[in-house]
Amino acid sequence: MLKAENLKHYVKQASEKVLRIRYHRISNRIAFESLKGIQKEKGKLNATTKKLSDEYANDVLGWKGFAPWLYVYSAVRGNFEEGWLPDNYYGKVVIPKIQGDYGKISSLKPLCNKLFNAKVTPDVASFINGFWFDQNLRPIASESLQKFIFADTEKVICKLDKSYQGRDIFQFKKHDFIVDIIEKKGNCVVQKYIRQHPFFDAFTATSVATIRITTVVDNDNKISLRACYLRLGRANDTHVKSVNHIRIPINMANGTLYEYGYLANWQTIVAHPDSKVAFKGQTIPGYLECIQLVVRLHEKMPMVRAIGWDLALDMEDNPVVMEWNGYSNDIKFSEATQGPCFKDLNWHRFK
Repeated sequence: MLKAENLKHYVKQASEKVLRIRYHRISNRIAFESLKGIQKEKGKLNATTKKLSDEYANDVLGWKGFAPWLYVYSAVRGNFEEGWLPDNYYGKVVIPKIQGDYGKISSLKPLCNKLFNAKVTPDVASFINGFWFDQNLRPIASESLQKFIFADTEKVICKLDKSYQGRDIFQFKKHDFIVDIIEKKGNCVVQKYIRQHPFFDAFTATSVATIRITTVVDNDNKISLRACYLRLGRANDTHVKSVNHIRIPINMANGTLYEYGYLANWQTIVAHPDSKVAFKGQTIPGYLECIQLVVRLHEKMPMVRAIGWDLALDMEDNPVVMEWNGYSNDIKFSEATQGPCFKDLNWHRFK
């Protein structure tokens, strides 16, 4: 008869296995859906490239189930590159090894300024475990909350803990900021709405564009830039959403946009589909300041080896951290368009 502690161990192992299988199944389904969209535009992935992807997944990464994202990357680039990290390999093999549980604290959004010991986000207030706090985590009385939040802004953004991909993000003006309704949504942070730089308004003015930057702690314990791209919303969106965003890779050396951007289905475009503003030749204002900021902040969080940053640029050219992600930061778009981003770190040899 199994002892209680042994039974608990077996149940935990079985549960983790089920979750792991489900994770890979969902990730690979997304990969195959993405591949279909890419192949409609660029043609079918050739047999030689597919074979190289299969062999690399099995021999280097340790499992053929890591191949689907390699198909996607190869289809985007037109060839296979050794050193790529499939999205599901990164999520289930790399992240647990390089982050442990430390990266998970990034999901607790009200703690950002405290963790980095700097005013880097536009946080105004936060709701945590039944109480409201200001940006320094000092209590705010509920009866004065609305006046406090809208003291110098007409509009705010509310983000729930663990919000991602544009989900669980809400926009409020003073007249529709109902405290009871917001509290029922759960722990959250309320941020001042950023008036973005006119450069981004030219593409779309209805949502705040974000610059997605990936930095890592390399094998010499130095912070280095690994990937960068611009995310734009659509004309009818109040914020950028992963379901229909526009992504344009950024030249990491000088902040210039690539000629081609990508719709959410990986179809390539040369201009924003709503404003018709072309990407080619456009250079991100304040790009160097954005990179310097995230490198400086990552130096304060060296135990989290890979961080994805979402930055906005305000009307005064100031970079503002909208979010940081230290555990499930997305790499697949960067790997496909700019990678292999991490080859020198040998994360692809973790099997």
